Amino acid sequence: MLNACHRFPGFVYEGARLNETTQTIEVEVRPRRGSRPCCSGCSKPAPGYDQLPERGFEFIPIWGFAVLLLYSMRRVQCRACGVKVEQVPWGIGKHTLSRAYMLYLAHWARKLSWQETARSFHTSWEKVHQAVEYVVQWGLEHRRLGPIRAIGVDELQYGRGHHYLTLVYQIEVGCVRLLWVGKERTLESFETFFTFIGRELAEKIEFVCSDMWKPYLQLIARHCTHALNILDRFHVVAKMNLALDDVRAAEARRMAQDGYEPVLKRSRWCLLKRPENLTDQQRITLRELLRYNLASVRAYLLKERFQDFWGYDSPTWAGKFLEQWCTQVMRSRIEPMKKFARTIRAHRELLLNYFRARKEFSSGVIEGLNNKAKVTMRKAYGFRTFRATEIALYHVLGKLPEPKLAHSFY
Repeated sequence: MLNACHRFPGFVYEGARLNETTQTIEVEVRPRRGSRPCCSGCSKPAPGYDQLPERGFEFIPIWGFAVLLLYSMRRVQCRACGVKVEQVPWGIGKHTLSRAYMLYLAHWARKLSWQETARSFHTSWEKVHQAVEYVVQWGLEHRRLGPIRAIGVDELQYGRGHHYLTLVYQIEVGCVRLLWVGKERTLESFETFFTFIGRELAEKIEFVCSDMWKPYLQLIARHCTHALNILDRFHVVAKMNLALDDVRAAEARRMAQDGYEPVLKRSRWCLLKRPENLTDQQRITLRELLRYNLASVRAYLLKERFQDFWGYDSPTWAGKFLEQWCTQVMRSRIEPMKKFARTIRAHRELLLNYFRARKEFSSGVIEGLNNKAKVTMRKAYGFRTFRATEIALYHVLGKLPEPKLAHSFY
């Protein structure tokens, strides 16, 4: 069976036995007569020097039994590298796992949590981590970065407390993947991304989706000199909903203090949700609420009118609508909404870039990828270190190339 799916020139599977004490199938491997070992430093054939004690390499389990490849490594006298341990095609350095087993574990670690993968194959979490780390490291070394036409940048909370990751995605049609993971949400962290891809690739980027955080906008303008910076629609709507919720909460407190009927009680989601997403009970509550002349109701109507902005195709007409809407809000005497309108006016051109890009790029793809990243971390109940988090995200979202084997075991 091994000769059919895991055969290597220069080596022979001599025999196999079942060790009932350890419930392990032990397969003895020896070098073929006349074959010369290869140096692990330069990968070139070299004369033998001596032989090391027998060593085991874990292979893919079969029928519930662990499989161990037993081989006595040879040392070679290499002209270029000196005395080195030979290179074997099924192993990597001092790893106790065979290359095929690493790829096998990494494949299942993409579907299951690392702990579940370890339990399923009767191994340890640390060995699954080693397997995934090897596959990710190999993929990062062999992936092709450019050309990059469109990217999206966002932050994601991880761990306990206020710890954030900076994530950069490639969001083109036909190529949606995680490009880079940065520790913390800082100016220095995001600057590292542009250092990583280099000036040539950065200047060829045409579209960038981001939120309104100033360091993001400054670095994008500095490095992506030919790119349209498209503001994240999700964050724009989220900021407006936050302003509306502030209006509702303040007015509800004021009405309770003045002894009025609590008509705003349990009305939060009636005002924040889109009309088509309301439940039957929420529709009834909203209909009753709209009968009152309240600041919350006027803020809600302004919010609903703003949704028409995304329906325009022309940046010129979208700009005219935006100016009219902001003027109306500034006359409304609703302070949280006025603050939001001032923010929108300050970022007017970046908002209109959404239409200049012909609505080809938006934050929808970024939020979808962020959800996958959250599921990856939630599935593992979090990771203890940034390195483990980084490896897991690249493994699931990076679409990295993987080493090829003579036989597919999954």
